[in-house]
Amino acid sequence: MEEKYFIQELLTPRTQNEAFQKLLQEYQKPLYNHIRNIVLNHDDTDDVLQNTFVKVFQNLKNFKGDSKLFSWMYRIATNEAITFINQKAKRNGTTSEALQSKIVDNLKADSFFDGNEIQIKLQKAIAQLPEKQQLVFKMKYFEEIKYEDLSEILGTSVGALKASYHHAVKKIELYMTSN
Repeated sequence: MEEKYFIQELLTPRTQNEAFQKLLQEYQKPLYNHIRNIVLNHDDTDDVLQNTFVKVFQNLKNFKGDSKLFSWMYRIATNEAITFINQKAKRNGTTSEALQSKIVDNLKADSFFDGNEIQIKLQKAIAQLPEKQQLVFKMKYFEEIKYEDLSEILGTSVGALKASYHHAVKKIELYMTSN
């Protein structure tokens, strides 16, 4: 019931600004982390995060409440991040997988990345995965999102998500032990 009331505040011109500030406060950090897991680069993450909130604001009137607000926003953020990577790859005349590998190689120089060699190797292993497995792995492993919520965000059955995660883990284990 509280979420319906909050959405009403977001849609009412008189309470909209204050409600949107609350939305930003609550979701800015988790959405930043989610997008950062996908695009890896801090500056790109900021751009995608800004686009995400613009889309959320523009489309809030179309939100039907079929899912949680959190799931709906994560779906927008996920789509924005994937679109961003695909467009960036296209601009650079490469594939999104090749772009991801290049970004991972540049992580050491990123002042916002505080990982070590093992984390770099893990990111390289993740970059080798198909896009859907990357998403499922990152959201489950790094963000600890429950399968039920993942199912809502990605529009995929829990069983298929578990299988994707299992395949991703096996491929990552193989990469980590053989390289």
